[in-house]
Amino acid sequence: LVRDAKPRYPAAAKDARIQGTVTMECVVRVDGTVGDVRVVRSLDQEHGLDEAAVACARQWRFNAGTKDGRPVPVLVQLELTFTLR
Repeated sequence: LVRDAKPRYPAAAKDARIQGTVTMECVVRVDGTVGDVRVVRSLDQEHGLDEAAVACARQWRFNAGTKDGRPVPVLVQLELTFTLR
């Protein structure tokens, strides 16, 4: 991981006091950007937390994965936790 971002907590989810973790599978491209993102374990589809997690994951940057010294796409699992204070 080179750069991460903090997820935006949707107001509707705050009002509903929803907390927890969204688990996603993401493809890290050879340039270190995040490509396809799939929610593996949903937290909330109604108030926008899943969408906020996906949008946040797309902002992350990684060092490229390599195989035999060459950059290759890599499937990674990410978890983003939403907690109210």
